[in-house]
Amino acid sequence: MELHDLVVTTSSDLAPAIREAKEQGVGALYIWPSDFAYVVRKQIADLAITYRLPSVHPFREGALSGGLLTYAADLKESARRGADYIDKILNGARPSSLPVEQLSKYEFLINLKTANALGITIPATLLARADEVIE
Repeated sequence: MELHDLVVTTSSDLAPAIREAKEQGVGALYIWPSDFAYVVRKQIADLAITYRLPSVHPFREGALSGGLLTYAADLKESARRGADYIDKILNGARPSSLPVEQLSKYEFLINLKTANALGITIPATLLARADEVIE
């Protein structure tokens, strides 16, 4: 497997970048987590389907918007953990004394509509492991 970086910073650059990736033989897209990727997730998912590229998204909303799958930290859990830290700091804890925590809840979503559109058969064992299957 060979990885290629596609750096896109404006929504108008998405279509040409994904088209070029397809022309260069890219077999799938992994969408790097960023504010930009979150905002344009629907456009990315639609373009990936247009160019028949499976897309893996960093937020559950990516799969809900048409991406093939998501395996990512639960953003609600992340916000709750952040609120706990803020509460501790506002109640006198020194930030440097607080332990670093790693999120323990991750979500695996599969979008079957997208899999069907791409002609991909998802094995039943993988479907069974998903937290959510979008039909």
